[in-house]
Amino acid sequence: QVQLVESGGGLVQAGGSLRLSCAASGGTFSSYAMGWFRQAPGKEREFAAGISRSGSATYYSDSVKGRFTISRDNAKNTVYLQMNSLKPEDTAVYYCAADRSSAVSPDPKKSDYWGQGTQVTVSS
Repeated sequence: QVQLVESGGGLVQAGGSLRLSCAASGGTFSSYAMGWFRQAPGKEREFAAGISRSGSATYYSDSVKGRFTISRDNAKNTVYLQMNSLKPEDTAVYYCAADRSSAVSPDPKKSDYWGQGTQVTVSS
């Protein structure tokens, strides 16, 4: 059983930056692909970014590509999401997910483990 704990959310002005962290425990971190999803009020949970087990491959949704960067440190069992040029439409609860597959599916139903989420609010 893998436990995931996100941190780093908060309130930021449009154009600002935040760095989210997700610390994993209870499993072999390097054997999981990792991803970040987000869910805005009244909307479905959507994929934002994913990273392979080794960190050699990353992939992003069109809505965050060029602004967000996902990375991982397997020695620290942690995955990060650096968010730059934030927009009000980025406001959401951000969730970390772990997937036994080699890549995180954009379908949130297919992730194996979830964190509790961290709130990101971007003011205009």
